[in-house]
Amino acid sequence: MLNKNLNELILVCVFGFLTACASTPPTHFYTLEPLSQNQAKVSATVAKKLLIGIGPLSLPTLLDRRHIVTRTENKSIEIADFDQWAAPLKDNIIAVLSKNVATLQPNMMVRGYPWSVYGDMDYRVIIDITRFETQRPKSVSLEANWAIMEEKNHKIINNGQTKIEQSLSNESYDSMAQGLSKLLSDFSQQIALALVQITP
Repeated sequence: MLNKNLNELILVCVFGFLTACASTPPTHFYTLEPLSQNQAKVSATVAKKLLIGIGPLSLPTLLDRRHIVTRTENKSIEIADFDQWAAPLKDNIIAVLSKNVATLQPNMMVRGYPWSVYGDMDYRVIIDITRFETQRPKSVSLEANWAIMEEKNHKIINNGQTKIEQSLSNESYDSMAQGLSKLLSDFSQQIALALVQITP
């Protein structure tokens, strides 16, 4: 009798475990997307093909994680369990900005940080992102301080502050990722223009 009860208990536990596993929702992964060639409005070109480094880049500790972070209407923070960035967010942002600036300025060689394998850069764009997040269900926002430094003498040539907001079409994570990608596109336009203004 004891063995029978024990077997029944084991079966109930196994069944419960399998049911719990079956009911766990799948994890969704998202990436930020660069500009397509058709979206790019290329700024004025420069005579010499300069080497431009994008980075280093800093992010708030709250955002520098795989799980997607959002703010709710009551200003609380939500960290998604099953909606995550497919790659480290900082690396994804650098890759997208590098691709965007290269698309906008085809006469420049643009590399993401770290770029040691490509040799010395002529200029680097140092970026401190202070806000890169979603206010669900309304909008996404980007705030950043940036500086362009000449590599050979470590002199700051240009700097600025960026503050951009984009409305969301809906409150899905897919819409949010698209909105944040659009913010990076707009930010890339500013960087590309600033690079043209400081080059000889």
